[in-house]
Amino acid sequence: MPTDAPGAVLLDIDGTLADSNYVHTFTWARAFREVGHPVDAWRIHRSIGMGGELLLAELLGDRVEELGEAAKEKHTEYYAQAADEVHRFEGVVELVAALKERGAKVVLATSAAPAELEILEKVLQVSDDVDAITSAQDVEEAKPDPDLVHTALGAVDVPAERAVFVGDTVWDVKAAARAGVPCIGVLTGGVSEGELREAGAVAVYRSVAAILEDLDSSPLRHAWEA
Repeated sequence: MPTDAPGAVLLDIDGTLADSNYVHTFTWARAFREVGHPVDAWRIHRSIGMGGELLLAELLGDRVEELGEAAKEKHTEYYAQAADEVHRFEGVVELVAALKERGAKVVLATSAAPAELEILEKVLQVSDDVDAITSAQDVEEAKPDPDLVHTALGAVDVPAERAVFVGDTVWDVKAAARAGVPCIGVLTGGVSEGELREAGAVAVYRSVAAILEDLDSSPLRHAWEA
């Protein structure tokens, strides 16, 4: 690919663009309690960002076959009920616009299930402004497997060396690293800077709004500079 070809910025959604991690934590806690397997909220929060199947295996252990499907259905139901609690972080629309102005392709790369993605798209209001959206239904293996990152790159035909990922959890950082894509971390998902850097984040910002303030000096410039 020519060096002047557009690169890509891959944006996680939950906890990165949308304030939803704690809504997920609450609704998963309710779901696990309803199926007879209470799980402490801190353990759930630590697992947010994994794909749903991995989260269930992590938190249900040897009861995952018995309770997994019921817990998943309950979570979907309770998350839909709590949808009004999910909101878009400051700077999201402006960041997408700024990236497009600089010639970068923008992909919303999430492991959200279709019903959750529908809610998130309504919250974000940027679907018409991005180049592609990939979700759980587009991949076989969830984060920290790199499948989601590879799929997002393929959606815009950009190689790993011309892309940057933005995410809020160690699972985002690890998935990006395994795909050969540098990852910028944000603190809005509730994961510390130290943990994100230890996982391999090349930079950590307070939020996407903070990235926007520093955009042309940030590692995201790799997506539009030759």
